[in-house]
Amino acid sequence: MQTKEPRRPGELVFNIAMVLGSLILLWSAYGISGFEAMSAPGAIPMVTTAAMVICGGLILWETLKKSSATDEKLERDILPLPVVVTIALIAAYSLLLKPLGFIPTSLLFLTVMIRYLAQSSWLRAVLLSLAIVAVIYMIFRVVFTVLMPPGIVPEAEIIAWAKGLFAGKGN
Repeated sequence: MQTKEPRRPGELVFNIAMVLGSLILLWSAYGISGFEAMSAPGAIPMVTTAAMVICGGLILWETLKKSSATDEKLERDILPLPVVVTIALIAAYSLLLKPLGFIPTSLLFLTVMIRYLAQSSWLRAVLLSLAIVAVIYMIFRVVFTVLMPPGIVPEAEIIAWAKGLFAGKGN
């Protein structure tokens, strides 16, 4: 059963972006090995992205048929300021992660997010961020030995020093 809901603000642009993104991914999947055979390395990515293009096209077609009369506003109902700020900070995090490394980038990101979203003091935001990053670092780097982007913090030297302390060789 189809409803006659009006088109929400930003829905058309989002659906066009999804179809274009799916087409780009389809072209990229085709570049893996072309369409030589169903057992070719690019066959599964091509089938998957072709399904994305078809589904995206059908959704776009339905969106185009909707009326655009609605009292919703993009900046109020769809993308309020906290969402935009969060998206911008996540983008900044992804750009800073490689040059700065996991620890300083995560501390900066969490401090700003906690300060902004919880409206807490800078001291509380920094202390919470330190605790959260320490726990995440211990779990992933020490327990599971997952390599984190090192960046500007000399992690290898710090870990070697800490291991030396526990082995009785620290100075």
